[in-house]
Amino acid sequence: MFDTATLMAKAKTSKKHLSLLNFGLARMIPFNKPHGFRIKSLTDFGVDIHIPYKRANFNHIKGIHACALATASEYSTGLVLLNCLGAKKYRVIMQKLEMDYHYQAKMETTVSFAISQEWLQKEVITPLEKNEAVVVCCEVKAHDKEGNHLTTGRIYWQIKEWSKVKTKV
Repeated sequence: MFDTATLMAKAKTSKKHLSLLNFGLARMIPFNKPHGFRIKSLTDFGVDIHIPYKRANFNHIKGIHACALATASEYSTGLVLLNCLGAKKYRVIMQKLEMDYHYQAKMETTVSFAISQEWLQKEVITPLEKNEAVVVCCEVKAHDKEGNHLTTGRIYWQIKEWSKVKTKV
């Protein structure tokens, strides 16, 4: 059994466990596997995702495809939320995705997302004490290896406790 929570905790301080986490997530999320996304760093409240500059990610003009950038943006925000909240207690489901594209991605790219304990408390934990579900907007940015700001994504996630979910899993 692949214990994601334990592996994520160990991956914050161990390159070996970070490699194992990347390996496991590539198999658990097969849609992302061809992209070759890799977690570069993971903290308690943040993540950096590497998007390789390779053919599988290219658009028709050999830039990283808009959809690869959007997928990595979704992936990064979802990972941070699940890392902070725990997949066993909360259901996190994407409601909406908005992307602004600022600059053509013509080289390796990093998508970075981070929140704070205060943001988590204010936007998620406290509102869930009074509401069945909350929707939060996670703003995420992508930069190429030269530092060019490529994209700004706004990923909206609905979060609720599994005990409040009415549909069967």
